[in-house]
Amino acid sequence: MRILVLGGGWFLGRAVIEGALARGWDVTAFNRGRSGCVPEGVETVRGDRTSDADLKRLAQAGLWDAVIDTSSGEMSPRTVLAAAEALRPAVGRWVHVSTVSVYWGWPHQPLTEESALLEAPADADESFGYTGADGSPTKYGFQKAGAEKAVCQTFGGDVVILRPGVILGPGEYVGRLPWWLRRAERGGAILAAAPSSRPIQPVDVRDVAAFALDQAARTGGGAFNIAHSAPISIEEFLAHCLAVTGGAGRVVWADPAELERHGVRQWTEMPLWRTASGVWSVDASRAVAAGLSCRPLTTTISDTWNWLKADGRPVAHPRASEHGIAADKEREILAALAC
Repeated sequence: MRILVLGGGWFLGRAVIEGALARGWDVTAFNRGRSGCVPEGVETVRGDRTSDADLKRLAQAGLWDAVIDTSSGEMSPRTVLAAAEALRPAVGRWVHVSTVSVYWGWPHQPLTEESALLEAPADADESFGYTGADGSPTKYGFQKAGAEKAVCQTFGGDVVILRPGVILGPGEYVGRLPWWLRRAERGGAILAAAPSSRPIQPVDVRDVAAFALDQAARTGGGAFNIAHSAPISIEEFLAHCLAVTGGAGRVVWADPAELERHGVRQWTEMPLWRTASGVWSVDASRAVAAGLSCRPLTTTISDTWNWLKADGRPVAHPRASEHGIAADKEREILAALAC
């Protein structure tokens, strides 16, 4: 296999490249070289995917069996469309990393691949879409839905769409799991949202990368939800965070209404917590049937802690500062709960 990775310097893109090299594939990475670093053994083409001239130069460096696009998260549909059209003569198939946010029903309803999608034109610019009053749908979701349409319009049946929910693992730049690990290490009374039995289904970045590579090597197209096939409870998640860090802490389970009364922001100040009923109800059985294999989440937690202990440093990203409750605010809430 000869593949092109759009991105490749950090987290999922880097995991894709490392997985491809382990399979003995020839890999080209296209990025600006401003964040992260590409592993050795990769042909690197420097450029900006918003530049028509850079895309034309990239296409001339082909041919590739497949492209895996890991870098379109902040791109408008129009920008994704331009890249797809420029690369169509040089690429056999397109594996596109999208998101569950493209569904109308997320995060309020259980999801399958047949669930209704947000509507957005393939040539929409960055202004298209809106975010609902309750945070759903999101402008981000509209943009990603348009990007899906852009690659499908260009590549037809040679497109694979991956729709992950939450991706964790070594190298995570958003900071959800790293925050919980550092909080567990600090110990003491740890604030968390009840119920403790609430299941979560984040997936390991290396498993997403492996599935993307599998799909790049196959024929045909389609869309796949990517979520863990064996969810664990938030209680198990936090217990393992405490176990691997050696933190002498205990979890204090607070009623969600109490957290909301204190202004705790779901999903960010309290990572992985959201009261919407469908947030952890993503059906990934189609992906599992196609070969998605998810390592235990406890392994993801342990490996991420080992990465952090080895001075693992994620690529700097503004989203990281949004995650985790401030220590003084946590203490105030715990005091109000008489803990």
